[in-house]
Amino acid sequence: MNSFNFTGNLGHSAEQKFAPSGDSIVTFSVAVKSGYGDKAATTWAKCTMWGKRGESVLPYLNKGQLVGINGELTLREYDKKDGTKGASLEVRVNDLTLLGKSDAATAPSPVTEHSAAKANAFVDDIDDQIPF
Repeated sequence: MNSFNFTGNLGHSAEQKFAPSGDSIVTFSVAVKSGYGDKAATTWAKCTMWGKRGESVLPYLNKGQLVGINGELTLREYDKKDGTKGASLEVRVNDLTLLGKSDAATAPSPVTEHSAAKANAFVDDIDDQIPF
């Protein structure tokens, strides 16, 4: 059985293309970090999701999004333009789990004077309801 499980962050927002048959193909790259300190390394996995499942998660697959992936692994070797050999780690995604918010989604929203005053009024109201 060919099953590869990993977690990582998207390097860029997912892209949608269509096969000649009309099937949707959603592609994205995930940075998989390992090691620490001077032994730290990042391996990039090129991920592909086909059909409606890919379409349904496309809006959530933004740069920086932390994801958990389970899929079928393929190591594709190719010749680079300079004549050397290259390799690409490719995963056909079977299961995808959104594990956290992307960096853009986790940015704190600004607090305005109006929202701070509203929050303070709420807290003051609660204090009045406590019987001790």
